[in-house]
Amino acid sequence: MARISGINIPENKRGIIALTYIFGIGKNISNKIFENIKLNPNTKVNNWSDLELNKIRKFINNKLKVEGELKTEIKLDVKRLVDIKCYRGIRHKIGLPVRGQKTKNNCRTIKGKRKTIANKKKMIKKS
Repeated sequence: MARISGINIPENKRGIIALTYIFGIGKNISNKIFENIKLNPNTKVNNWSDLELNKIRKFINNKLKVEGELKTEIKLDVKRLVDIKCYRGIRHKIGLPVRGQKTKNNCRTIKGKRKTIANKKKMIKKS
């Protein structure tokens, strides 16, 4: 099993897809990695030699922020927004969409499960 940046990479996948299992690497960055170290991105991980694997590891460790380092940077950025009490920081703090989406009907994933409010009591007619 290949291990890069503390993540086990699946061996039966193509290289370009396998690198996307690392937080902070998508298909586009994965493609650029293979261009820079001049490897075939369609080669399966179990066919990589130790030399190729070390080249990939070295490139990722030296040039990219991935996994824990990237996650802490994102958390610090959000914390800074909350601390200076800007609009985006306030939206992060109260758990609402940050980038201008409408909230009347959608954004259930951010707002959480629906909280129903008690219905009005119906008037009883006196006969």
